[in-house]
Amino acid sequence: MRKTIIALALAAAALLPVASKAQFRYGPMVGISVSDLKFKQNLISVDKTIGYSGGIVAEMMFPGIGFGIDLGLYYERRGAKLNLGEKKVWAVQNYGTENLGLHYVALPLHLRFKYTRLNGLEDIIAPLVYAGPTFGIHVGNSKLPAFDFSGGDLAIEVGAGAELFKNWQLTCSYNMGMTYVTKAKILTNYSARAHEWNIRVAYLF
Repeated sequence: MRKTIIALALAAAALLPVASKAQFRYGPMVGISVSDLKFKQNLISVDKTIGYSGGIVAEMMFPGIGFGIDLGLYYERRGAKLNLGEKKVWAVQNYGTENLGLHYVALPLHLRFKYTRLNGLEDIIAPLVYAGPTFGIHVGNSKLPAFDFSGGDLAIEVGAGAELFKNWQLTCSYNMGMTYVTKAKILTNYSARAHEWNIRVAYLF
């Protein structure tokens, strides 16, 4: 453990000269999503719903290599429609098709690559890709007493897009949940992970 800490400290020290020259930018972001919940067992049908997000995003690009990181802090609404009335265990409790909305504060931290060696064309459009974890802090949900909710989740996000006119960024990404976000109270191990497609627009100063 001590050797690992020392190695990480040395690596961070080696990156300090590069980080001091990195270009840091930030700005507002808005987006829409198509979200879904993937349960461990296929007991009921689940329909996708439209969600949205908004907040602040930032990027730090290291000069000369095209690599950097992106991060953010934003609100996100996701969820799904659960057809609970298909199973007697919920139908007898007067549950039918329930629109489950989940509210999160999202904290992404991704490795990013942006291709800017385009002989001047990068001033108009520069393609980019990114991948990494997104941490979600659960801050609320629609009323659904049949289910419990976790305090947050971890997802792996993979995306691509383009920077337009050096300030606008248009991206499309897929989030694959790695931890459960909700589970049924009366069934053993009936839990779901969140999956979603996102389209986002950001303006970086």
